[in-house]
Amino acid sequence: MYRDSLSPVQQVDFAFYLLFGFSFFVLLFLTLCTLWFIWRYHYTRNPKAADIRGNIKAEVLWTLVPSILVMGLFYYGWVGFRALRTVPENAMEVQVTARMWSWMFTYPNNKHSNVLVVPVNEPVKLRMTTKDVIHSFFAPAFRIKMDTVPGMETYAWFKAQRTGEYDIFCAEYCGTNHATMVSTIRAVTREEYDAWLAQGETGAGAQQLLEAQGCISCHSLDGTAGVGPSFMALWGSKRTVVSNGKKSEIMVDAAYVREAIIKPGAQLVDGYDDIMAPYTDFTPEQMDSIVAFIQSLGNAGNAGHDAHGAAGHGGHDAGNATMK
Repeated sequence: MYRDSLSPVQQVDFAFYLLFGFSFFVLLFLTLCTLWFIWRYHYTRNPKAADIRGNIKAEVLWTLVPSILVMGLFYYGWVGFRALRTVPENAMEVQVTARMWSWMFTYPNNKHSNVLVVPVNEPVKLRMTTKDVIHSFFAPAFRIKMDTVPGMETYAWFKAQRTGEYDIFCAEYCGTNHATMVSTIRAVTREEYDAWLAQGETGAGAQQLLEAQGCISCHSLDGTAGVGPSFMALWGSKRTVVSNGKKSEIMVDAAYVREAIIKPGAQLVDGYDDIMAPYTDFTPEQMDSIVAFIQSLGNAGNAGHDAHGAAGHGGHDAGNATMK
């Protein structure tokens, strides 16, 4: 059957075109009917109004015809929806993890990236979850819009039919930096995909880990204030923290940075919200590289020190970068 041979994108587009076309036809028909009735039954031609009752044919017609039309529209809408929800058996699976305010993609060989790289002409199933609040994975080029919900896994699938880059947005308001929660689907040839996948873990360096996990969207590297305190001039600085409702002063060292990543709410930097998820699935080597990188960004004596600073706030991802 012709419609069964269409791609999910074409199925959805056909349903929309059909709905828009039908709506335009109805609008045009009703407009013409209105103009004709205005002319035909003008009071100069019909000074006395007629009271028409009991026209069974008319009642059956205006009940049956709209019902048939609506059921037809429903059928094609259902066909498009079913195409989006029926995943091919040979689909490659990619784990999508959302968090404020970034996307992370995990591939079959456990490689991670903050850009979704896929081979063209091959179905890809996205298994989606979130580390914090509800987000919504929206890839308009592939007609995908699926919520990621805390505590459960949702899914969607698509197939890129030509190489290129396609936008990913978050379509569910999720906080201060919602508008920056964007990424890209990069569709490449199978040969390019295999070569990219074989390159090993994305972000071997600490800064790349921070970027891949979206930490830089909350914690700047140059002292700029953000949702989370900056990493700039953090090392060796004194911070006022809140622990169990009590304030105290600590000095940022390796032990503090590690605890701030694993238990971000344990000693919360005063003035920031406790919204960062804890991260415990990093390797010791990755943790060491993060600590060393933060130390390399300068200490409290450097110019441009951020008044709040610090990896240990509860504001998002100091440890985002560590989990791979």
